[in-house]
Parts: sequence; C-alpha cells; structure tokens
Amino acid sequence: MKITVVGGSKGAGAQFAKLAHQAGHAVTVLSRSGQAPSGVRALAGDATDAQVVRDAVAGADAVVLTVGAAKKVPHQRALVTQTVIAAMHDTGVRRLVVQSSLGAGNSGSQMPGFLRFAMLLMLAKPLADHNAQENYVSSSGLDWTIVRPTGLTNKEATGSWKALTVSDAGMLGGTITRSDLAAFLLHTLDDKSSIGQAIGISNG
Repeated sequence: MKITVVGGSKGAGAQFAKLAHQAGHAVTVLSRSGQAPSGVRALAGDATDAQVVRDAVAGADAVVLTVGAAKKVPHQRALVTQTVIAAMHDTGVRRLVVQSSLGAGNSGSQMPGFLRFAMLLMLAKPLADHNAQENYVSSSGLDWTIVRPTGLTNKEATGSWKALTVSDAGMLGGTITRSDLAAFLLHTLDDKSSIGQAIGISNG
C-alpha cells in the first residue's frame, strides 16, 4: 500500500512508519520537523494547513494519524484531524486509522478504577482533545478505525497485546509498548473487520 503517516517523526508513529516500510509499503511521513525513519519519504509542514495535507495524502491508499499535542494549541489533535479528513475527502482516500487514547469517548469502563480516576484528574485537557478528535473521525463517513492505547512505554516489544472494544468482556491493563502499538496499527490497517470500530489496547 501507499501509506501517509501524519505525525510520524517520533514515538509510535515513527515506529509504525519503520515497520510499514520494512513490510514493503511505500510510506510518507508528514510532520513539523520533517524527520522520518530511514527509507521513508519525509515531508515537513503544518498538518493544519489544508494544501500541505492534501499534497501529503494525495494518491495514498490509507492514512495513519498519530499526531500529538502542540504547545499553546489546546486542541491540536482535533484541528489536525479535521484537516486530514477534509483532505481525504478532497483526494478520494478512504482508509483512516487514528491513534487516540484509552479514556477517550466511552472507553473509561475498560480501565481499572484507580487509573480512570487518575487520568480524568491529570489528563482532562488531552482527553478533551481526543474526544473532539474521535467525534470528527466517527462522523467522517470514511473507513475509519480508532485505536486507544493505554499508557505508552519505551520497553522492548512483546509481540502480543490485548485488544478490546467497549462491548467486549474484560479489562485492559495500564501500559503498552510503543513498538507493540505500532505493530497493532499496522495489523489494523488491513483488517476490514476493524472499520467503524474504536479499539482499546494494552499489553495485558
């Protein structure tokens, strides 16, 4: 596939771009810094700029959105998501996978009570940004999947994870490695059964 990653200069986004490239996909990364893993096409630009994003997603088979927060921009994720969705409609790209966060939307029930309380107390503003982002995605009319990781770590990949929708029985754990999240994003991209789903993920 031809895949555009928005926000893939570091973290899980960069690890996803690396994995996708190693799997034989043609990957483009759009980020403010213009950095990308070796072998991946890198574009520097503002992901809230409509023309920049249209140019980045044109011709892609799928878009993966892993954008983070920005200083002094309270709803950066939501703003970027709006721009990406509009660009995808303009260019005819259908498949969208978005990294959100566990705790967003209706996913609080998947978290242990103490963790849910801590997130609501300490991460209210980022969660509000993710909530707005998810609302744009779920109403986009695109072939979307939302992935909600628990707390991210830089530990070595385990090669396994627990992935649940809110209608599934069970509870998610407190952390997942960025490497495992990246692998799950790549797995999800080609999983048609995940379209229209919001999936929480942890390492246990």
